[in-house]
Amino acid sequence: MNVNKVFILGNLTRDPELRQTPTGQSVASFGVATNAFFTDKSGVRQKKTEFHNVVVWGRQAEIANQFLKKGSSVFVEGHLQTRGWQDKQGQNHKTTEIICDRMQLGPKPVGGSASAGSGAPAVDEAPREDLPEINVEESDIKPEEIPF
Repeated sequence: MNVNKVFILGNLTRDPELRQTPTGQSVASFGVATNAFFTDKSGVRQKKTEFHNVVVWGRQAEIANQFLKKGSSVFVEGHLQTRGWQDKQGQNHKTTEIICDRMQLGPKPVGGSASAGSGAPAVDEAPREDLPEINVEESDIKPEEIPF
């Protein structure tokens, strides 16, 4: 059995770019940064940032374009896909992207004010009816087929 599953929670590094395929299907791409914290050998707390390219299809792409902006937090569930192409000079290129199966939009910052002492933007704690969890497809995995 093989598994190709990715979960990331991070912040957009750029606004989503919405495009249409020749058949009219919406596709959006955006970058997400995730941070990991660790303590080095000398006891100093360090931060390592990873950057991810995310591709979203269909109605989710339109929703991402409508609600997400640079700096927005987003939870992405998807799978990795590597694709290659050749540029005009004949050079081969490869990129690995997260193909989004499901995304959940994070809280929307309120104004430009920051929370006292935290350095993080203040967020609206009330439930957001305009930012629902988005489920595009049900998984093809059936619990009775899992071998353990």
